Amino acid sequence: MTMTPAEADKILADNFAPWVLDLGLSVETLGDDHAVLRLPWSQRLAREGGALSGQALMAAADTATVIAISAARGAYGPMTTVQQSTSFQRAVSGSDVLIKAVVTKLGRRMAFADITMTDSASGDLAARASTVYALLG
Repeated sequence: MTMTPAEADKILADNFAPWVLDLGLSVETLGDDHAVLRLPWSQRLAREGGALSGQALMAAADTATVIAISAARGAYGPMTTVQQSTSFQRAVSGSDVLIKAVVTKLGRRMAFADITMTDSASGDLAARASTVYALLG
């Protein structure tokens, strides 16, 4: 059974540090192997020149992975990032970003995901990431 966005938002609220919650992420959609989160535009997250900071995008990708893995497992469980690789392709300024994390392999102890980050106004790809997680429980 697919997790609901409300259940996923509760995972965010209950399990992430306050500074991650300050990003304002919200769960847009979920599937059996993926999650789409929205990172709302905020001047607070911009760097010099007005582009959204890479740190905010990387944190959003990492967070989206946790939600996607939780959806794939049917519930949240303890996990930790083992590896994340991010490639930035274009700056985002003044627009929300949609972060889609797709679980590509879910094992008993490890999970792998690919993430795309898209400028919601233009539809342009802003960044890609890949993550590896250790499943602890």
